[in-house]
Amino acid sequence: MSLFTKKLGIDLGTANTLVFSPGRGIVLSEPSVVAVSEIDNKILAVGVEAKKMVGRTPESIVTYRPMKDGVIADYRVTEAMLNYYINKALGKWNIFKPEVIISVPAGVTSTERRAVIEATMKAGAKKAFVVKEPILAAIGAGVTIEEAGGHMIVDIGGGTIDVAVISLGGIVASTSVKCAGDKMNRAIMDFVKKNYNLSIGDKTAENLKINIGSALLLEDELRMEIRGRDFISGLPKSIEIKTNEVVKALNKELKEMVKAIKVVFQETPPELSADIIQKGIIMTGGSSQLRNLPELIFKRTGVKAQLAKDPFFCVSKGTGIALQHLNIYRKSVISKR
Repeated sequence: MSLFTKKLGIDLGTANTLVFSPGRGIVLSEPSVVAVSEIDNKILAVGVEAKKMVGRTPESIVTYRPMKDGVIADYRVTEAMLNYYINKALGKWNIFKPEVIISVPAGVTSTERRAVIEATMKAGAKKAFVVKEPILAAIGAGVTIEEAGGHMIVDIGGGTIDVAVISLGGIVASTSVKCAGDKMNRAIMDFVKKNYNLSIGDKTAENLKINIGSALLLEDELRMEIRGRDFISGLPKSIEIKTNEVVKALNKELKEMVKAIKVVFQETPPELSADIIQKGIIMTGGSSQLRNLPELIFKRTGVKAQLAKDPFFCVSKGTGIALQHLNIYRKSVISKR
């Protein structure tokens, strides 16, 4: 490898994109949002700047989230977004094309995988490798994935929950369900609309989830005041929401997540199941930080679950470690171009 080869790891998420640079750590963490001007089809802003515009733009400006459920929904916009992130991470004086490792959901199809590789190459990469998210999450959480022992990783992001059992560097059983952070936000928006005739935006719903949300009912509830638009009068109105209302709102989504975990358990060989019962489930991803989620999983499956250290950064850290030790993780890397 020449001295001048730059390497980058990209955790390309539905809600957020993180870029890891070996030696420097996580150099960029921004929302996966792009603002496009309808008039001349020009990209106006990417990431943080574009997210500020969500729900606040005139009709001629549209904000897109080009990733849906962990895969590319809008190819051109994804390519532009990747280009922006790669250039921003490398700095403007860089003339060398980087080698890039990108995360993809466990249930990704070969067509979706090709789309990610192509978009990355077009965005300016010299080589693009894709690795399944649970493997990267495991590496980033400090699991020695090459050993012959079962580890269960539950990675919950914005678009998908990826559940995988990993042994000997590969995935033994896995599922990827399109039910995660975004769906939770939508469930909260629907609940507030149905019960209070109040229309709230995605950002308010997310704040409710983060600040007072929980996976289990609380005796000592937290409260939060929110503002929105009254459906009947059309005027702004504030109301107070309590934790247990959010728990109720998230009930269906949480059931689906627990079901995904149970499905993978049913497909896991008994020897590996025994390992997992002993070691517990490792939880990663931004949405795994919902209050009491590990407790809910323990209650429903009987297996201990624990949050990894810095769950939000596990996948991006995993890309960084995999980049530095490509020879060790060779067989976990699915494909390159």
